Amino acid sequence: MKKRILSAVVVLVLFAGVLAGCISGHGTQEAKLNIMDDNYRNYYEIFVGSFYDSDGDGMGDLKGVEEKLDYISDLGCNGIWLMPIMPSPTYHKYDTTDYEAVDEAYGTADDFKELASACHEKGIRLIIDVAMNHSSSQHPWFTQACEYLAGLKAGEKPDDTVCPYVDYYHFSDKQEGTTYYAVPGSSSWWYEGSFWSEMPDLNLKSPAVQKEFEEVADYWIDLGVDGFRMDAAMHYEENATNANCDILNKLYTYCKEKNPQFYMVSEVWASENVIADYYASGTPSMFNFDAGTAKGALVNAVRKGDPVSLVNSMLKYQNDFSQKNPDYIDAPFLSNHDMARIANTLVNDPDKIKTAAGLLMTMNGSPFVYYGEEIGMNSSGTKDENKRIPMVWSKTDTTGMTKGPADMDAGIESPFPAEDEQEKDKDSILSYYKNALRLRNQNPEIARGTIEKVESLCKDSQAAITKTYQDSTIGIVYNLGEENGTVDLKGTALENMNLQGSLTLKEETVQLKDRKLEMPACSIAVLK
Repeated sequence: MKKRILSAVVVLVLFAGVLAGCISGHGTQEAKLNIMDDNYRNYYEIFVGSFYDSDGDGMGDLKGVEEKLDYISDLGCNGIWLMPIMPSPTYHKYDTTDYEAVDEAYGTADDFKELASACHEKGIRLIIDVAMNHSSSQHPWFTQACEYLAGLKAGEKPDDTVCPYVDYYHFSDKQEGTTYYAVPGSSSWWYEGSFWSEMPDLNLKSPAVQKEFEEVADYWIDLGVDGFRMDAAMHYEENATNANCDILNKLYTYCKEKNPQFYMVSEVWASENVIADYYASGTPSMFNFDAGTAKGALVNAVRKGDPVSLVNSMLKYQNDFSQKNPDYIDAPFLSNHDMARIANTLVNDPDKIKTAAGLLMTMNGSPFVYYGEEIGMNSSGTKDENKRIPMVWSKTDTTGMTKGPADMDAGIESPFPAEDEQEKDKDSILSYYKNALRLRNQNPEIARGTIEKVESLCKDSQAAITKTYQDSTIGIVYNLGEENGTVDLKGTALENMNLQGSLTLKEETVQLKDRKLEMPACSIAVLK
């Protein structure tokens, strides 16, 4: 009897050892989550009008976003970025007519307040787009300034004590370049509109304009917003990094006084060294356009099967960004509303799409996922509307489906199934995203850790790093080759670590045996 009990114990111990050394991408589901309540988040970017329609009018709305909070949370995201929701004459709403209101097509201020509250109940932070580089040409500030200027006599100088709004924009009595347009009703005055004639540039150096945006911040913080995404931050003052950093810092400092946990992420669509310069603003995050985009470090690593290049980029970001702001939080992404979707960039190759997602989710900071990216949605061409098509919840059930932008092209379809079908398939792109985000949420070191390169394991299609956060160190090992590979951990910082979880393209397994990792093609392993 004793021999049978001992034999059973030995079998159980051996079985447990096999489990510990053989964890697939699907097996990560069983490990415990370790989500920290700070400004490191996994963000989901939403174009509200194309996301989910709660009332059947064909337009996505704030209540629709609220209805899908469980989906976003189950995906593994605990932050949401709403693209512009303020009143605007355009579909994209980047030209604002009222900074202290919700566009009626999307709902009401009460709807926003309810959404923010529902997000907070689920541990989700909610940030909104603030397009303050320019307003709409229909904003009362601009229309009143133009009416005043058009009424001036020849040679008469404007008086901001009579019309304060003449100091709110870049007006001139001569056309100073191709981005200057004639003031309506006047042949003597011009205004700057660096993006478009109907987007007049605001004078953000003006104390009065700065005060206006402090009041805008008050309004949204009182409604429950947790942060701002700052549009076109490098264009506040053209070719003036220091001035732009000062503008960002002033608004961020003001918001932090209202809410110490306030978060800000800014769009600085530029090279890595320019992005680094903007961290001197003291604001936490800049979108990492060096890592994202069709020619960025993430896509480059996937296309070439070269994780070493990505590791080197990670180290460069860590070094350059931290020199300007030791408390920086990187904001990497694969695609956004201004570019071709990642599925198009990777020519609808599901393995490459998954691998790109896996790499993104092992980067430091707060990764951003553009809605539909997680199901391989497509875009088409360069037309903006074609990058913001309706979220494909189902191809058979029209509940919640939106009509999308009026001027988008018809017939833009993805070769991949809709969300409801991918939910049922454990090998789908959606399932991979869930696994990748879950692995990230199990290991806070991934987002927050200081990176060190394991030089001896970085060669060809394989690479390894460690990340240390507080008193905990993990290892991340990449095999981006098209064949299975073995990584010998002996004599490295990883040799005494155990396998925590892994990401594989299908139901293959990563195995750790005798301090050697056996890794399928295009797989990622996390050790501790």
